[in-house]
Amino acid sequence: MANEIEKKKPEEGIRELILRMKEQFALALPKHITPDRFTRVVLTTINKNPKLASCTKESLLACLMDCSALGLEPDGRKAHLIPYGNACTLIVDYKGLVDLARRSGEISDIHADVVCANDAFEYSFGSEGKLIHKPNLTDRGEVVAAYSFAKLKDGSSSYEVMNKAEIEAIRARSKAGNAGPWKTDWNEMAKKTVFRRHAKWLPVASDKIQEALDKDFDGPGDLLDTSKVGKPEVREPKAIEAAPVDGLTEEEKRQALEAENKRPKKELEAGSEG
Repeated sequence: MANEIEKKKPEEGIRELILRMKEQFALALPKHITPDRFTRVVLTTINKNPKLASCTKESLLACLMDCSALGLEPDGRKAHLIPYGNACTLIVDYKGLVDLARRSGEISDIHADVVCANDAFEYSFGSEGKLIHKPNLTDRGEVVAAYSFAKLKDGSSSYEVMNKAEIEAIRARSKAGNAGPWKTDWNEMAKKTVFRRHAKWLPVASDKIQEALDKDFDGPGDLLDTSKVGKPEVREPKAIEAAPVDGLTEEEKRQALEAENKRPKKELEAGSEG
């Protein structure tokens, strides 16, 4: 069967492969997405971007299984499938992250937006923190910042603000910063960037958000693992080092330490008594 698929056009072979994978998708998909619907969305996405059919089957199926596990349809709204060379990559959209945050059950309202030069925008942090944004309905001007706002079920609220330079710094470190939605939907990616930083401090218990960040090809190399925020870092204790010996090189000190550790216990006790 595999040889027959290879002889066909990439689009035809991929279509048959996707249809055969429907049962596998069903095992990972949440209840609110049927395997039939997920499969239709995938096939439509590939029809819109035929380059995906030329990606390796392994990379395409890996991205689709990730989407299934996260419960996000790769429809270009909540998640994007982007060809990167001959590999298919997954980029989780801002709206996808928001969807995962809402599923946690701890957020009653969430919103992110870009701020333009001619908008009325005011914010402050601290005991009397506030965030006010009134978009200019005519000429908004260039984007200067982005923010994320969340209202929690307990009535409290939280927000994060990033200026354009900070967002661009993140984009520059992104593996997908010069392609895909960063090129076609910069505003949406700016919202995602500030929300991703905001999510580090939100009390969302859903592991799906961290899983989405881990699988997101757009993530910068220095992205903080949100599962570790607020938890003490545990380090292995360092080996006890010998006291420095004047006049010895680092290599000689290392050799002296090794010799010290190899000395029999009785010899060490005798030396300490002397």
